[in-house]
Amino acid sequence: MSGGWAGSDRRDRLPPDWSAIRAAVLRRDGYRCTRQTVLGRCLGTATQVDHMVRGDDHRMENLTSLCGPHHAEKSSREGNEAKAAAAAARRRPYPREPWRLR
Repeated sequence: MSGGWAGSDRRDRLPPDWSAIRAAVLRRDGYRCTRQTVLGRCLGTATQVDHMVRGDDHRMENLTSLCGPHHAEKSSREGNEAKAAAAAARRRPYPREPWRLR
């Protein structure tokens, strides 16, 4: 799967009132990205609403406003972590005693 919502069922799992929730989160955060950088809070305009903890917890406490670049960065990092975890799960464990391959 590459980019955006392609092949994702995420949109189907959003609550019916997602538009209202999204608008409330953006309003609450002042339409500013909430990402903290070494220089302080990002000055970018928030256009995305993201879950702080992955999953389907759509409560306001678990949602934050992000600018496009910071949302893309977070999503990419999470995707790479998921890919690495899946690859590790597929990897055959080394035998405890490699000389005993039978």
